[in-house]
Amino acid sequence: MTTQNWLVLAILAIALILFVREKPRVDVVALLVLIACVITGLVDPLNAFAGFADPAVVTVWTVFIISGGITRTGVAEQIGKFISKLAGGSPWRILLVMMLITAAMSAFMNNIGAVAIMLPAIMGICRQFNIAPSKMLMPLSIAALLGGNITLIGTPPNLIAIASMQQANLTPFSFFAYAPTGLLVTVVGLIYMLLIGYRLLPVRTSGDDVSAAYEIPADILTEVIVSEESELVGMPVNQVRFGLENDTAIVYVRRRETFLQQSSGRQIAPNDVLLIEGPFNQVARLSEKLNLKLKSGFEQPTIAQELEAAGRLIEVTLSPRSRFRGLTLRDIGFRSRYGLTVLGIRHAGEPLVSKVVDVPLRFGDVLLVQGDLQNFEGLKVNPNFIVLDNVPQKRGVRREKAPIAIAILLFTVLAVVFVPSNAVSITMLLGAIMIVLSGVLTMEEAYDSIDWKSIFLIAGMLPLGAAMSNTGTAELVASGVISAVGGWGPMIVLGTIFLLTAGLTSVISNAAATVLLVPISITAARQLGVNPEPFVMTTVIAASSAFLLPIGHQANIIIYGMGGYRFLDFLKVGVWLTLLLLIVVMTCVPLIWPF
Repeated sequence: MTTQNWLVLAILAIALILFVREKPRVDVVALLVLIACVITGLVDPLNAFAGFADPAVVTVWTVFIISGGITRTGVAEQIGKFISKLAGGSPWRILLVMMLITAAMSAFMNNIGAVAIMLPAIMGICRQFNIAPSKMLMPLSIAALLGGNITLIGTPPNLIAIASMQQANLTPFSFFAYAPTGLLVTVVGLIYMLLIGYRLLPVRTSGDDVSAAYEIPADILTEVIVSEESELVGMPVNQVRFGLENDTAIVYVRRRETFLQQSSGRQIAPNDVLLIEGPFNQVARLSEKLNLKLKSGFEQPTIAQELEAAGRLIEVTLSPRSRFRGLTLRDIGFRSRYGLTVLGIRHAGEPLVSKVVDVPLRFGDVLLVQGDLQNFEGLKVNPNFIVLDNVPQKRGVRREKAPIAIAILLFTVLAVVFVPSNAVSITMLLGAIMIVLSGVLTMEEAYDSIDWKSIFLIAGMLPLGAAMSNTGTAELVASGVISAVGGWGPMIVLGTIFLLTAGLTSVISNAAATVLLVPISITAARQLGVNPEPFVMTTVIAASSAFLLPIGHQANIIIYGMGGYRFLDFLKVGVWLTLLLLIVVMTCVPLIWPF
């Protein structure tokens, strides 16, 4: 081994450790990898930023823009109504229709976008038919991951693979070249989830009572009565900032049997009842200061009914591109900014209801939010959040543009099918520009729809992939694999590459796993003297098989908290699906793409 080989392996090992720890962020790690490759002389400084201009990277961000256009036109409600109408109340039929639709969507838009569109519809259906979300959300994520295998633009690994094939002087796959294997693994995954996987899923957080999942204790909710002497009398409801500096907040204002909207300009009157969230001792102290009387007789069993009567009680989660990750509700000024109250947070699957304003928010956290419907309308079009319910959107959604967005998507897909592989990125860029020019998205919204973290991750890791090929490191790793299992034939080597990729993609991003392992799979095939195409196809399928752990893909993280899942739930369902796909790949991929 040369010094360059050792340098490549050292950078790779350190990067993998940092990826698993997620400190610093994965996109920052990728940029550090790029810098390390330049400093060590593995990559020429003039070529260091070539990844940002790579056609695969350009295609990825254009897919995000086109997907953003589909999302902005409000398809979630229509999809929810369609699934509900088609499947009725049968969990089995809902599962079947949901997975088919999600896989079809994921074939033509990014996986996370498909999950984000489907989430509110599925959560609404779960509540409507009293189905535990844990029975539906993991299949939703799995369908999105599998469906991405069907077309060239379905998932970043497919695009990265054609870039690696071009570097290796191979003819890259066409748009629908992925379809035979992609459809096969999708159908196999669907059958598995219907017959086996569904039975392995836990039953948690029943869909009909979201407040029960947060175990809201009665001692953090207190009703008080406004006296005639209170300084709140005559103050408009939307201007009351009761004790915000003391970790307390008004949840609702009730006048006899009527609840006043928190955004209302109506004035507080004597004998109005306020429900205050916060530590009881703080509420009691402030009540004495403001001449409010503590109301007795407010019992825990009535909490859900009272909250629902006062306004919508809806779950909200951070979007994959939220800029609020790591911030607290206090940092965001959530209540004053959005006019909504957070009653609890499901944090790493566990409910938190104490001092929620000081909990740093993480991707996958679910907030139990209470407030007026019109405020949820605004939150639903906010790019930082996903509202997990079918809240009708009266503003910000361009329903009239839906036919245009769909037409642009169809045009782009058809164009990509017929253009040469080296023109795919230009064709996708044309589709993205058409989304903006047609008014489906503004340019600012187009920028917001791009997952820049993924873009920097891919662009930063591509130089390391090139360095692995140019320094012969990929050849060394491939030789090690072949020396270990090559004696048993190319089919066993194919299976070994699948397992290596599936294992790696469970702890780092599928894009990074593809960048690292496609060059190795191509080199292994050439050392065996066989066609590299089945090895590349196997690698990208395995890179999308992130079923083993919730950290394997953002689609998993997004559904982790709201499904009430535990870490081992993914392993219990995912290990058998991964082994099943291993068997399918080893037996069927060589038939479609012969050695």
